[in-house]
Amino acid sequence: MARLGFIGAGPVGTAFAVNLAQRGYQVVGIFDVNREAADRLAGDVAGSRVFDQAQALVEAADIVFVTTPDDMIAKVAGALTWRAGKAAVHCSGATTVHAFDSAAAQGAAVGAIHPCQSFAGRDQAIANLPGATFAVEAEEPMRTTLTGVAKALGGDVVYLTSDDKALYHAAACIAAAYAYTLVDVATDLWKSFGKTKAEATKAYVPLLQGTVNNIASVGFPGCPSGPIMRGDVKTIERHFVALRKHAPDVLPLYKALGLRTIPVGLAKGTLSEGKAAELKALLERTE
Repeated sequence: MARLGFIGAGPVGTAFAVNLAQRGYQVVGIFDVNREAADRLAGDVAGSRVFDQAQALVEAADIVFVTTPDDMIAKVAGALTWRAGKAAVHCSGATTVHAFDSAAAQGAAVGAIHPCQSFAGRDQAIANLPGATFAVEAEEPMRTTLTGVAKALGGDVVYLTSDDKALYHAAACIAAAYAYTLVDVATDLWKSFGKTKAEATKAYVPLLQGTVNNIASVGFPGCPSGPIMRGDVKTIERHFVALRKHAPDVLPLYKALGLRTIPVGLAKGTLSEGKAAELKALLERTE
């Protein structure tokens, strides 16, 4: 089996190294400018060691995962010497394999494997990685190699081209990263009626878990609920009044999201054409 090395001991590198080692992959070493982080990861992966130089790690490993911050991938790879028989892999969602053009020019195989998953920190990353969907960008034979990595981690695979990556990652941000923002906005609103953000968060966790369960079990367009799905124009008007009074800066966001929800209600079949037109006029109205 190929020997793996990791340049970068942050949450993503840690998640891959720990989980792959647990599944029989040979992780020979780690390099990170933060020696403490490298030591900690090496301590979690039996048989691995910390390298003092990234180039020494490249020589010791067959496949080198460059799990640095995205903006550093090309710089780190470009400073190293590669050759045929070596492979460079990164785990960025938006960065393409062209970050490894210098490695490819020297004969190395290149690829990218991005887990479509949220990593809040080191321990969460290790726990959340298995079962994710993995976006793979690579030519053969690296495509097969990285598909094997995804399957070993219990995940599904989607194959992307360089042209796909930015839109793929933007979509993931809308679905996940901006979901945090929406919950942050919603929990802040509780302060206006004398409750804490912590109380709001506690209340919303079961709601959000139910929402995710509905998406998983019912899918679109059947899973959404709420006043727009039902055509409750009066309820939306009450929301307007409350937001104008307590959070006028949130009102444009509320309207934009509402407008994007109308077609889902129509597709679900619970929103009539007449109510949809009424809601659209209300949500597009200039205050």
